[in-house]
Amino acid sequence: MWIRLLICMVLLGGLLALPFYFRQEEATDIFAGDDVDTVVVICAHNKTVRDEYERAFGKWYKEHYGREVRIDFRSPGGTSDITRYIEDRFRAEYRYFLEDQGISWETAYGDIFNDSRQSEHWVRRKFLESEVGIGIDVFAGGGTFEHSRMADRGYAVDGGVQRRHPEWFDPAVIPAAFGGDRLYDPQGRYYGVVLSTFGIFYNIDRISELSDPAVPERWPDLGKPEFFNALVLADPTKSGSANKCYEIIIQQCMAEAGEAQAGWRNGLNLLKRIFANARIITDSASKVIGDVSSGEAAAGMAIDTYGFTGELWSEHCFGTSRVVYTMPKGGTAVGADPVQILRGAPNRKVAEAFVDFLLSPEGQKLHAFRSGTPGGPEKSTLSRAPVRRDLYGGEHRNYLFKPDYNPYAPENTFDYNPALTGRYYTLLRQVIKALMLDPHSELQEAWRAVIAAGGPEKVPLAMAKFNELPFEYSQADRAGRALRIGDDNSASDVAATLRQWSENMRSSYREAARLAKEGR
Repeated sequence: MWIRLLICMVLLGGLLALPFYFRQEEATDIFAGDDVDTVVVICAHNKTVRDEYERAFGKWYKEHYGREVRIDFRSPGGTSDITRYIEDRFRAEYRYFLEDQGISWETAYGDIFNDSRQSEHWVRRKFLESEVGIGIDVFAGGGTFEHSRMADRGYAVDGGVQRRHPEWFDPAVIPAAFGGDRLYDPQGRYYGVVLSTFGIFYNIDRISELSDPAVPERWPDLGKPEFFNALVLADPTKSGSANKCYEIIIQQCMAEAGEAQAGWRNGLNLLKRIFANARIITDSASKVIGDVSSGEAAAGMAIDTYGFTGELWSEHCFGTSRVVYTMPKGGTAVGADPVQILRGAPNRKVAEAFVDFLLSPEGQKLHAFRSGTPGGPEKSTLSRAPVRRDLYGGEHRNYLFKPDYNPYAPENTFDYNPALTGRYYTLLRQVIKALMLDPHSELQEAWRAVIAAGGPEKVPLAMAKFNELPFEYSQADRAGRALRIGDDNSASDVAATLRQWSENMRSSYREAARLAKEGR
């Protein structure tokens, strides 16, 4: 018995020591030797992008600084995983920082040091005055929401690009904002590198097999009965880009309704119908492309870069593309994918050079040009729309991955209003999980019964139950507070609220199915 206890204690001690071991290891430059500089970059970019970054930045850095450079990529998962990792590490490192100064850590400090509303508190001020770092220089990729949140919490610092290259920030080159999204932070804490839109990705052959074949042109098309059991969607609790897409759908519904209350209701119920049409729910937005391209699904939602890459691969394989990415009419917003330098960056000067490179003409061509073209990537076209306006015209146009694509002048976009739904970004993913993912079988069965009865117009009582929501837009602030762990809510309280929402929706969907089968 004592031997077993001793073994367990040794194993437990080793487990507890792991964070300290990795903390020390990460702070060490893994590329030994004074002749090679290093920049540590955390990102969700795939290997194709990472390889092209390392090759092109290495060449650019050698030309500008006369030295070799290597990028130490860290990829712990998707954007949501990365932001959680950054938050956890900064909290731990700041605690070590205070304790090294003889200041005892209190649990409340973990909610104060990164809260922009606590600017007068000594815990917050001390953090912002410090060089506390996590052994990582740069956070790259993801959306403006994540980067602005990291900046507000104090994790990001001024990258200094406006001071070094003020000519780049002429509105004719990189505008301050577009489509309702800020393309760079006035304080320099993040810079948009490329632009993204969200759209519909569909398989031409699978569309022709549907009961009522029609190319999906708008988001509501994906909620039509003919797409039942034919869509692939990404789980917003696993994919930040998917959650952003669902937020944009709600914003379009708000714009069309002319007021937020009705638009919120219309948007969530459209999302219910879309999720009811899903045959596949994946944990990554990039997997949507594979499932549609292979014919496993007829259509799905995609970021433009994934969609365009899918088109290129299909054209390469079949001579002509069998898949299409399209921006839904009046239903997409242009957003930026930024880069930022993190507080306490161990290789600050190299990090600044890396950000300069990404925004330079050379770095922008790497994203926008076809492989093999002058200034383009060496092996693989990255299919990313550059943030620099000056690359969309003139002699550059013929080298672009899609010469006719210009997100700065689309006919299909609306101005995203962050004041309407931005603060509910996290709430939305929890609502989708509780209302559409957890009770998905009941949701789908109710929708199947409505379709069999002749559609929503034939069974108004059933649709009234189908469209029930746990709260209205005017109650969203209160709902968000109910899902926030703090003094008033424990983790079990939050879980109980979400569980109650799911159970209520299961009941509503079952009743909707019963009414639909009765023709009511």
